[in-house]
Amino acid sequence: MREIGQKEARRAIWEGCKLALFVYTPMCGTCAAARRMLEVAEHLLPEGAVVQSNINYIPELVQEYRISSVPALLVYNGENEIPEIIYKMESVEHLLNRIRSVME
Repeated sequence: MREIGQKEARRAIWEGCKLALFVYTPMCGTCAAARRMLEVAEHLLPEGAVVQSNINYIPELVQEYRISSVPALLVYNGENEIPEIIYKMESVEHLLNRIRSVME
């Protein structure tokens, strides 16, 4: 997964890109497990569909979308600036289904 910052995330949202933004903190064990699931799912999605950002470097997005905990996955459908926010990372299959349902 490619790391992006706040400016790049805002640009992608503004341009109407379909993407899933994984929000994490470096020392979070649950975030590491979620990242591994997303790395597997990433191989079954279009290239560049999944990106990541350290929550400490995207304070405006955190406040705007009221991200309440990590890990969080913000899925943008390309038509609306308001993402679906997923906090429960159950399995690779669950993540794939949720990402695909929003991006289609």
